[in-house]
Amino acid sequence: MNTANLQLQGLLLAVASVNSALVRKGLLDADEIDRALRKAEASLTGEDRLVDHLSPASRDAICFPIRLLQAANSRQGEDGVPGFSDLARMVGQTKDYYNDQM
Repeated sequence: MNTANLQLQGLLLAVASVNSALVRKGLLDADEIDRALRKAEASLTGEDRLVDHLSPASRDAICFPIRLLQAANSRQGEDGVPGFSDLARMVGQTKDYYNDQM
């Protein structure tokens, strides 16, 4: 596996853990984090370059980190954040089609 992929996995889990800590400390709630992540994804998917120049698989790759953080945010519990593999599976199982794929 590419070392950069491993580094990104670690970074995503670190951000998910920070998000979880923010919720536990009452600084943000899970809905606020979810709204921020949805806004980030909408900003990305609203860019013309994504729709016009990238395949659906490439669009999914760009949105994957945000979707993984959303999955972590919605599944966090007292035990902390689920593992990367579990979160990645959740992202794959909940992926929707883009408007131009229908």
